[in-house]
Amino acid sequence: MNEPAHEPSCAAPAVPAPGTAEGPPYAECVLCRKPTEYAESVKGITLCPVCEWQEAQRTACSG
Repeated sequence: MNEPAHEPSCAAPAVPAPGTAEGPPYAECVLCRKPTEYAESVKGITLCPVCEWQEAQRTACSG
């Protein structure tokens, strides 16, 4: 018998990431001040890949 596939109950909505920079100058991470992959002209909170991953872990569903 076929059972229905279970969807994650806490799926995060897809959020478009701001454009990545072609080259320097890069924006600083707002948490650790390391360079990010985003251009300085990007508005909003910019995070480096490490802090971005850690933030995703903190906000992820624990279910």
